[in-house]
Amino acid sequence: MARQVWKGSTLLNPEPPVLVSCGSTEKPNLITVGWCGTICTQPPMVSISVRPERYSYGLIKDSGEFVINLPTEQLTRAVDWCGVKSGREADKFAAMHLHAAPAARVGTVLLEESPVNLECRVTQRIPLGSHDLFLAEVVAVDVEESLLDENGKLCLNRAKLIVYSHGDYLALGRRLGRFGYSVRKKKTPRH
Repeated sequence: MARQVWKGSTLLNPEPPVLVSCGSTEKPNLITVGWCGTICTQPPMVSISVRPERYSYGLIKDSGEFVINLPTEQLTRAVDWCGVKSGREADKFAAMHLHAAPAARVGTVLLEESPVNLECRVTQRIPLGSHDLFLAEVVAVDVEESLLDENGKLCLNRAKLIVYSHGDYLALGRRLGRFGYSVRKKKTPRH
């Protein structure tokens, strides 16, 4: 198989595009963040990378709080629009016909149309170059009850979440396996 070697780049794909809500309950804002990830289990922590010149950067830096809102297929247009428009010039919630609701444990809002919202408190900000990395503890998770089965188990596949890969927004597809399936012992039939 022939290969080409390119210069280093940020080609780790696909990535989860998220709508990050920040700002006050009186003047909330949304920013699309492509560089978001889980970084620790105990305590539960995530990271987002934001350019310092972005309007939301100052809101997050000053308040020390934000909410990661997981976007669905129905929110794809809002994900794209909120990633190219600035909250300095537009009320993104109004422009996209979205609804802000007060978060339960942080002083900003969550996106009502998102089925899963991670309420976060910044623990550290690390300047990296073009972006600053915000490390944050997840202090609460708001989950739409329609994503729970009869036993209360979260069925995230019902949410119809999206991913972003090299310029394209994509729907998540079929399941290929389940965690640990490659090493799980096969059940022997009882006679």
